[in-house]
Amino acid sequence: MGRRPARCYRYCKDKPYPKSRFCRGVPDPKIRIYDLGRKKAHVDDFPLCIHLVSDEFEQLSSEALEAGRICANKYMVKHCGKDSFHIRIRCHPFHVLRINKMLSCAGADRLQTGMRGAFGKPCGTVARVHIGQPIISVRTKLNNEANAKEALRRAKFKFPGRQKIFVSKKWGFTKWERDDYERMRAAGELVPDGVNVKHARKQGPLAAWIKLHSD
Repeated sequence: MGRRPARCYRYCKDKPYPKSRFCRGVPDPKIRIYDLGRKKAHVDDFPLCIHLVSDEFEQLSSEALEAGRICANKYMVKHCGKDSFHIRIRCHPFHVLRINKMLSCAGADRLQTGMRGAFGKPCGTVARVHIGQPIISVRTKLNNEANAKEALRRAKFKFPGRQKIFVSKKWGFTKWERDDYERMRAAGELVPDGVNVKHARKQGPLAAWIKLHSD
């Protein structure tokens, strides 16, 4: 018996049902990689950030997330090069789906119990997304804006429901807007921390301040 169509599990009806010691035998999610491209690029390298944002309260299957990831990555690699962007999948499929399997062979009516004990067995995983929640984020150079938008537009076709594409005012994946980032970075208030930055606060122990600025 094959997979049920995703339309059977599109809406968020019940409570979240994560994998746990009570919910065992859950199949592995299809999506395994959540960061693509030059994921260790310095925070200063990619100032532009674009988000694919959900416009519905729904469930996205791990298969759909994997398809969207592949689609966006393939377009960016082809048109920008594999080292000129960083794609991050922002939602994770933690919610477990269930199926109450029915027999369809001859004499099945003698074996089946119908709706008695119809809780179902785990059959897949989905991510529950809210309105306004980012699904995919891309950080890249400013001259790649059109290509990043097109990559996310193509990834939209892999998901049910409606999504919107937003160009962020923030610098990369940080929480500071671009003008503030450049000013604070020049003043030494922001210290690089991999793909993000740390705010160098003026309060606190002197030893911690020295350690932060000596890295």
